[in-house]
Amino acid sequence: MNNPIIEKIEAILVDLPTIRPHHLSMTVMKKQSMVIIRLFCSDGIEGIGEATTIGGLSYGEESPESMKLNIDTYFAPLLVGQDATNIHKAMFWIEKNIKGNRIAKSGIETALLDAHGKRLGVSIGTLLGGAITETLPVLWTLASGNTQQDIEEAEHLLTIGRHNTFKLKIGWQAPEISIAHVAAIKKALGDRAKVTVDVNQAWDESTAKISIAKLQEAGIDLIEQPIVKENFEGLARLTKMFTVPIMADEALNDSADAYKLAKIRGGDVFALKIGKSGGLHNVLKVAAIAEAADISLYGGTLLEGTIGSVASAHAFSTLKTMSWGTELFGPLLLTDDIVKTKVAFSNASMKIPQGPGLGLELDLEKLNQYKRK
Repeated sequence: MNNPIIEKIEAILVDLPTIRPHHLSMTVMKKQSMVIIRLFCSDGIEGIGEATTIGGLSYGEESPESMKLNIDTYFAPLLVGQDATNIHKAMFWIEKNIKGNRIAKSGIETALLDAHGKRLGVSIGTLLGGAITETLPVLWTLASGNTQQDIEEAEHLLTIGRHNTFKLKIGWQAPEISIAHVAAIKKALGDRAKVTVDVNQAWDESTAKISIAKLQEAGIDLIEQPIVKENFEGLARLTKMFTVPIMADEALNDSADAYKLAKIRGGDVFALKIGKSGGLHNVLKVAAIAEAADISLYGGTLLEGTIGSVASAHAFSTLKTMSWGTELFGPLLLTDDIVKTKVAFSNASMKIPQGPGLGLELDLEKLNQYKRK
């Protein structure tokens, strides 16, 4: 019997409302825009995926608009008629014919895996070799910008047990202002919670040396991407200089970046992101290099919604250890969703859906409501 083929791919622009603006050093996000991918197969099975970036083109080379255009124009014609069950071959064909576009590739691979998981009645984690855990630790970003308000929010989340690690986006203000802000929060929370900072490449290396020393003295637990992503050697110098762990994020895309950074010890921690790596299989290649080099792992996000966050979680669930947990809190930023059952967050963790494929079902009414007209 012939294998089912891919019959049609739809890329849908969706704008979902968020609970608050989300500050980064390069932009402020006031909604989350994403591309929802629907992949229809000849056996009647539909796979879904998500391609999401942060703040349009302010973060990277892809935007929701460009991803939809490229999926419609280049990805779909390549894939229609291909074997829906041979995911490696489909992704090889995409890699051979389409340069870059890692986030779009990740969304396509997610849809292929979701469809095949549904076809076989197993989860994506199972397709990737088997999950080691059904839950993943998840931190929360404090982003009001008001020190006392952030402390009160953290105290509330600690009390109800939803999170015990808190991240602050800094770099959009003068370093002394940011340092005073995060130091006060860490002092208030003490040993009850970890406090990490993400500089989003905002500092030059000399500023980073001065600022990280102060953050280390204040007891901050982790420093994420303090300098521009191209400065691999600078990241290695900072890693060697301080005891507080330094994490490579924007500097790290694919396995080639992972190899170069591991070779010079450009970071104590690697942030794994399925979008930046070009898919779930590729992000696991990055993780393998980190594990071989004894570099700790952290499950990053491009602030994906539920579909992208759950896809990431299935990949991360197959890894032996995620020493620094994850930041898969994207669904919690949304005031509404396009899936029928929301992901459960409790005890500072996400519970990974256990149904076939992603374990999610689209809410077509909500999808139509939030589809960009």
